[in-house]
Amino acid sequence: MFACGPLFQVNNSAEEKVLVNQGGTSSGKTYTIMQLLYDWAIRYPRFVITVIGESIPNLKKGAYRDAETIYALTPELEHYIKSWNRTERIIYFRNGSIIEFTSFETEQGAKNGKRDVAFFNEANGIIYQIYWQVARRTRHKVILDYNPTAEFWAHEKVIGKPNTRLIISDHRHNLWLTPEQHQEIEDIRLEDEELWKVYARGLTGKIEGLVYRKWRVVEEIPEGAKYIGTGLDFGFTNDPTGAVDVYEQDGELWWDELLYEPGLTNQDIGKRLDELGFSRRKELIADSSEPKSIEEIRRLGFRIEAAKKGPDSVNNGIDVLKRYWVNVTRRSTNLRKELSSYKWKVDRATGLATNEPIDKFNHLLDPARYVALNKLALVPTKKVKGRILKR
Repeated sequence: MFACGPLFQVNNSAEEKVLVNQGGTSSGKTYTIMQLLYDWAIRYPRFVITVIGESIPNLKKGAYRDAETIYALTPELEHYIKSWNRTERIIYFRNGSIIEFTSFETEQGAKNGKRDVAFFNEANGIIYQIYWQVARRTRHKVILDYNPTAEFWAHEKVIGKPNTRLIISDHRHNLWLTPEQHQEIEDIRLEDEELWKVYARGLTGKIEGLVYRKWRVVEEIPEGAKYIGTGLDFGFTNDPTGAVDVYEQDGELWWDELLYEPGLTNQDIGKRLDELGFSRRKELIADSSEPKSIEEIRRLGFRIEAAKKGPDSVNNGIDVLKRYWVNVTRRSTNLRKELSSYKWKVDRATGLATNEPIDKFNHLLDPARYVALNKLALVPTKKVKGRILKR
């Protein structure tokens, strides 16, 4: 029924109860696991399968979106699926099986219910206590997936334990990437060896020399925060179009991921912004190297201006942003990944960091920098009680 790669077969044939899928970028691990969950739901009547994410917004960008894509590309599934409750995010199968998508805010909430299969999507964003409560109430299989940017509880408390299998995958196991996409991932090695190990080989990393260190995760943009602007970076085939809202309150910045999607034309960008409820009165600040795209977005009725780039604008924008503590909303999954991966280039001869950042993992960080260049660069600051405040 499905066009499956080697990662499907490895997970499907594994006899261990706990399957830890550690993978590099574009290895196809989440998509493959969702194919497997569909297959199990069809093969085993009255199977209860629970897909758990850090939050519902994260799930909608990850495993739930892959489930929708697989359904759209596989007409045969209509024969097996009885209904799909999109409000509750539950897929009902004719044989009594279900696939439900949920998140747990607390350990107490994770104590409710039992299931046959639990899949922890992007497990490094989920606390161990929730994993433990769910896993002990799961009868058949427990599956985890994540990108190994750093060690977390899975390495200490799960991997290496009895009845557990570690499955490491990378882009070479994804048979549906183009040669250009494979090469782009391999080329990370030209930028940084450690990042190449993580993203091109799926090996656990310890990324040093990060550009941004003063950031934390928050639940929401605080009420009353001042809107500064929305940065926009154009992408297309391999690179996603990225947009991020920037707010300021009490001398700190607040970032919220708005858009992160490849393959968008300028018309598509306008449509996505409208679908997201983006106000035409809000101001977009975009990459000045694409004046044609800026003009096309403007003709769609949006307020948009070019970023004020100049000599050494990348470092200037970074310097401005580094004046502030940055608060990143929990739902900003891709933005958090970029902050955890964006680092200074390393001089291969000396092994020391340079003052030039890598040109990777910046599809949302560049838009934030555009806002900084246009709206924050001329704002003097001072420190008050450990914070950075405007004069």
